[in-house]
Amino acid sequence: MIEITAPETLVRRGGPVPSRTGPALVSAVLLVLHTAFALRNHARFRTTGYDLGIFGQAVREWAAGRLPTSAIRTASAPPGFEGEALPLLGDHFHPVVALLGPVYRLVPQVEVLLVAQAVLVSAAVYVTGRTAQRHLPGLWGAGPVVGAVCGLAWGTQALVGFDFHEVAFALPLLALACRAYLDGRLRAAAGWAAGLLLVKEDLGATAAVFGLLVVHKAREGRDRRAGWLLAVGASLAAVLVLKVVVPAFAPDGRYLYAGQVGGGYGFLDGWPVKALTLLALLAVTGGLVVRSPLAWLLLPTLGWRFASSVPAHWGPGLHYSAVLVPVACAALVDAVRRGARLPGIRGRGVLWIPLGAVLVLLPFQPTAVIAAPDFWKSDPREVAAREAVRQVPDGVRVAASNSLAPHLTDRTAVRLAAPGLLERRPAVDWLVVDRTDGFPTGAAEGALREAIGSPAWKVVREKAGIVLLARIR
Repeated sequence: MIEITAPETLVRRGGPVPSRTGPALVSAVLLVLHTAFALRNHARFRTTGYDLGIFGQAVREWAAGRLPTSAIRTASAPPGFEGEALPLLGDHFHPVVALLGPVYRLVPQVEVLLVAQAVLVSAAVYVTGRTAQRHLPGLWGAGPVVGAVCGLAWGTQALVGFDFHEVAFALPLLALACRAYLDGRLRAAAGWAAGLLLVKEDLGATAAVFGLLVVHKAREGRDRRAGWLLAVGASLAAVLVLKVVVPAFAPDGRYLYAGQVGGGYGFLDGWPVKALTLLALLAVTGGLVVRSPLAWLLLPTLGWRFASSVPAHWGPGLHYSAVLVPVACAALVDAVRRGARLPGIRGRGVLWIPLGAVLVLLPFQPTAVIAAPDFWKSDPREVAAREAVRQVPDGVRVAASNSLAPHLTDRTAVRLAAPGLLERRPAVDWLVVDRTDGFPTGAAEGALREAIGSPAWKVVREKAGIVLLARIR
C-alpha cells in the first residue's frame, strides 16, 4: 500500500525500489511500433505536404543555417503574398524545431522527422512510467501500465498517426515538468515548463499556469520566486511572440490565426463534438484527472480549442490533444497517491481501468492499421507514385500534390500543385499529381487541367492516377 506523509514524500513498505526495466521496455516497444508505422505510412504516400512537407522544408533550412521557410506553405499564404517561400516563424513560433537541423544535416531525409517524433513520444512514455513508479511504489506494475496509457492514449496516437508536428517536443517537456513537480523539485519543474515557450505560441499559457501551480505549492522563497518568474515571464513572452515576433515575420504583419477566435463559430457551438474530447480525456484517467491540481494545465489548450471557430480543433481526432496526455497521466498518478479511488475498485485496478479504456479506443486510432496485412503490401498507386517521384530530377523546381510533396522536399524546391502556382516566379519545370488528392479541395485537378491545357507542358507518364508532366523548353 501507499503511505503519504506529504504530497512529495513517498514511503514504500517492503521490497526494493522498482527498476527502470518496465517503463524502459514499454517505451522501447512503442518506439519500434511507432517508428515502423510512421516510416511505412510515409512509404505508402500517406503522409502529406501539409504538414510533413512543410516541416521538412523548415528543417532543411535550419540545417543550412537559415531561418525556416516553406514553398509548400505558400498555397494558403495571406492574400497578396507573391514570394517563393513563406517565412514559417510568421506562421507559428516553433524555434525548437531547429534542434533537428544538425540531425538532418547528417541524414538529409525527411524521414528523420518521423523517427524523431517517435523518439520524443517514447521519451515521454518512459518519464511518465518512472513517475508512476516513484509515486505509486505500492502498486505493482504502475510504471509500465501508466507508461502504456501515455503511449497508447488517443492524443498520442493521433500525433503519431498524422505526419510530424512541433508539439511532439512538448510531450517530454511536460512529462519532465510534471515529474519534477510531483517530486517537489519545483525550480526544476519551472525550468522544464519554460521550454514550452520554444515549442509553440499557444503553450505560453500552459507554462504560465504551471508557474502558478509552482507558486501555490512552494514552501521556500526560491521556489516561489521561480514560480512567479515562470508565470509572469511566460505571460509576457506569449504576448511578445503573438504581438511582435510572429507579426514581424508574417508577410501581412499580423498573426494569421487570431481570427480563428470569435469567428463564425464560438465556445457555445459544437458541444456534441467537444463533449467527445472531454469524455476521451476522462477515460484516459478513469475520471481521476480532476482530483489533481495538475488538471489546471489542461485548461489553456482546451480553452483555445473550444473557443476556436475551426471545427477541426474541437474533436479528439487530430494531434491537438497530444499535449494533454502527459499531463493527464501525471494527474492520474497524483490523484491516486493522494488517495483517490474509483468506486468498488481497489489496488492496482484503479490503473487498469484507464489502460482498458485506451485499449478499447485503440482499434479506432490511425495507427491501428499497422495490424492490417494490406498495410505492408505495395498497391499500384504506391508503385506508380514512387516511380513518378523518382523520375523528377534533383535540384529542379516542382509542383506536387499533397501526398507526393514530402517525398521531394529533400532534393528539390517543392511547392503545392494548385491553380495559379505553376507560373508564379520562379516558375516550376515539373508537375507531379495524384488525382485522388483531396487537399486543398480541387487543387490537384485544377493544376493538372491548367498544365494539360497549355502547350508548354507534356505528359511524361500517367499510371494508377499518378500523372507526371514536364515543361517543354
